[in-house]
Amino acid sequence: MMKRISPKWIDKLNDNEIFVFGSNLEGFHGGGAANLAMKWGAIWGQGVGLQGQTYAIPTMHGGVETIKPYVNDFILFAQTHPEFKFLVTEIGCGIAGFSIKEIAPLFKDTMSVNNVYIPLSFYEILIEDN
Repeated sequence: MMKRISPKWIDKLNDNEIFVFGSNLEGFHGGGAANLAMKWGAIWGQGVGLQGQTYAIPTMHGGVETIKPYVNDFILFAQTHPEFKFLVTEIGCGIAGFSIKEIAPLFKDTMSVNNVYIPLSFYEILIEDN
């Protein structure tokens, strides 16, 4: 299992890099990483999926169980787009109010996806659980 860690703070992207952020279903990218994503092509009013050099995963509409299908869709998308390097932020752990321990397990399947980089905090939880 290879350790692929996204930077703690992302302020620039290479051409093949995708900024993965937590959003709301309405795509109101007003705060946190969602607001930052606007500089790389996040579209106001689009709360899910690829947008410019960003990928939105909704985190503001329910519990962890409502986020999981969107994370699963993201993982499938990443697997079918090896030309991109996906830099995952601590989605859901800011404005949405979830803990790292709640969200990190949703990303367990990314551990074997070579083009997905997760936060160190998620990685540490996933390694601890193995």
